[in-house]
Amino acid sequence: MLIHRQTDIAPSEITPPRHWRDRRALVQAAVAAGLLGAAGQAAARNTSSQKLTAKQSPLSTMERATPYELVTSYCNFYEFGTEKADPARTAPARLRTRPWQVAVDGEVRRPRTFDVDDLLKLAPLEERIYRLRCVEAWSAVVPWIGYPLAELIRHVEPTGNAKFVEFTTLADPQQMPGLPSRVLDWPYVEGLRMDEARHPLTLLTFGLYGEVLPSQNGAPLRVVVPWKYGFKSAKSLVRIRFVERQPVNSWHKSAPKEYGFYSNVNPNVDHPRWSQASERRLGDDGLFNRRRPTLMFNGYGDQVAALYAGMDLKRWF
Repeated sequence: MLIHRQTDIAPSEITPPRHWRDRRALVQAAVAAGLLGAAGQAAARNTSSQKLTAKQSPLSTMERATPYELVTSYCNFYEFGTEKADPARTAPARLRTRPWQVAVDGEVRRPRTFDVDDLLKLAPLEERIYRLRCVEAWSAVVPWIGYPLAELIRHVEPTGNAKFVEFTTLADPQQMPGLPSRVLDWPYVEGLRMDEARHPLTLLTFGLYGEVLPSQNGAPLRVVVPWKYGFKSAKSLVRIRFVERQPVNSWHKSAPKEYGFYSNVNPNVDHPRWSQASERRLGDDGLFNRRRPTLMFNGYGDQVAALYAGMDLKRWF
């Protein structure tokens, strides 16, 4: 069994699940008292309160979870705008998450279009507290809810020609006000190598903090790949396709010298416009923006480094 534990974190630093679940009441009280900004208020008002039951996973980090209100109000989701507050302000009122279907096809023996609620029941749900590291050098710790993507892969039976998995996000201008900006070529596309997609850490994700995914965080389902920069974890999926050739992911297509296909968290490979050697943890690093060293593979090296044995991770960034 793969077990990830951070041995230098004291037990007092671990956030019990009841504390982050109780934050909903605290957020509502803060809104009433005028203590949250506009983005925090939007997240508190509009995030669904539908609960998800999940077993606790031993693959969780022992670090303290980032406050719920930060994770749901400080978001990258360019389909709803390029500012961090845009998704929380616009997505909850505009994104329709039911009905929702996901096509799973390509090099598989059992292609199928799933209703999202059928996908939700395909395997037992787990709660996994994972680090999230953004390419912009900020990070968070999030209790995600889902099950290994490998469960879906097993169900559709890939052929021997399936070398990669391609993920496609919804692109609907009527629901997504950011699409006319053309900041990227839509729809948003991401991809993984098959061994990465099958890895036990790769999570098909339906919720966070004990609830269904908020719209601004990628409802109704997304993938979470915790050892890679956050843009690899595609949101609001409508298609999962198994292909023989490496997909051209959206950010690599837009800026190939800045965003590689692999995008593993690597403090030794700087972004051309800033260093990746350190990061700022949302909610934890104080008024003066104290920074912490970035961990190789976001701290998951013991589990995933073997996937890249023999590869030059500066060339294959």
